[in-house]
Amino acid sequence: MADQDREARTAPALELRDGCAVLSGDLLIGTVAALPREPVDARSVDVSGVGRLDTAGAWFVLDLARRTGADSGAISGAGEAQALLLEIVRNSMPDAPPAPAALSSLVDRLADVGRWTHGGCRVAVEMTGFLGQVVAALAGLFVRPGRLRLTSLVHHMQEVGWNAIPIVALMAFLIGVVLAFQGSSQLRQFGAEVFVVELIAIAVLRELGILLTAIIVAGRSGSAFTAAIGSMKMREEIAAMRTLGLDPIQLLVVPRVLALIVMLPILGFIADVSGLVGGAIMSWIELGVSPVVFQSRLVANVDLWQFAVGIIKAPFFALIIGVIGCYEGLKVGGDAESLGRLTSTSVVVAIFMVIVADALFSVFFALVGI
Repeated sequence: MADQDREARTAPALELRDGCAVLSGDLLIGTVAALPREPVDARSVDVSGVGRLDTAGAWFVLDLARRTGADSGAISGAGEAQALLLEIVRNSMPDAPPAPAALSSLVDRLADVGRWTHGGCRVAVEMTGFLGQVVAALAGLFVRPGRLRLTSLVHHMQEVGWNAIPIVALMAFLIGVVLAFQGSSQLRQFGAEVFVVELIAIAVLRELGILLTAIIVAGRSGSAFTAAIGSMKMREEIAAMRTLGLDPIQLLVVPRVLALIVMLPILGFIADVSGLVGGAIMSWIELGVSPVVFQSRLVANVDLWQFAVGIIKAPFFALIIGVIGCYEGLKVGGDAESLGRLTSTSVVVAIFMVIVADALFSVFFALVGI
């Protein structure tokens, strides 16, 4: 009987008295689950009738105060030990979830467009200025070639060129295979299978070879430039260079950009050869066009300008990739989050600008009749 009286006396309860939520009983982890969780129309919370209190009960009291709309200062009746526990739990509780944002009006959306436009124009101006610094540094090498760091240049040529040959060659080979297979299935309907040679040659030499090579280099080397320079920026090595009177653009940017300008045309040539080989093999398998016939039609019907158009684009693509990768690396702040974000940004922006430049070149060559 005594145990039943004790259980009834210590069971938690929640009552509403004159706009005050009154709690009583023991608020423990095994008992608070029985209390209601619905919002209560009250201005304060009274815990003077609470006996034992643990962290679960303290969390319930604070959550109740939040749900009633009362702040934490509206909790009354707590003993010294209970007040201390409530303060500890209050400091550990997460912030209340923010209220859902109101639907933006037309003016707000126009303001967002304005801010995005302003930010884009500012970045374009900064990047144009950075491009001017890089071009001026490259031009200065003709006047003072001794300022070129030959060891760094060779190292970056190996990284962006030699080490990229396998992936570039494999990609171009597979592109040639796909073009031959898809082209043969379409041309066969018109009895014009032999023209698959011209299809493969023009597509690979003029567009796909150098464009896809530039995209691979942007994802591989452009991101590496941003990560390497950004890591140096985080470790304050670039600030130390400037303190010693050294130019980071001359030491870090110029060798990387120059290595890309030298190696991207070579990678483009390798991609062209691999694409033609892949197309020739698939044409032989799928259409019976022997390598001898493929070579003779390639030499007879494909102008040398088709190859030159792709190679002419390569140095410009290299300049775009190198400048954007190094520019984003120099923007990295002191945290790892900015390093990852700007590395991703450099890849996306470089690929986008390469495609835009390729479109402009296509229009230009069409206007001059090439």
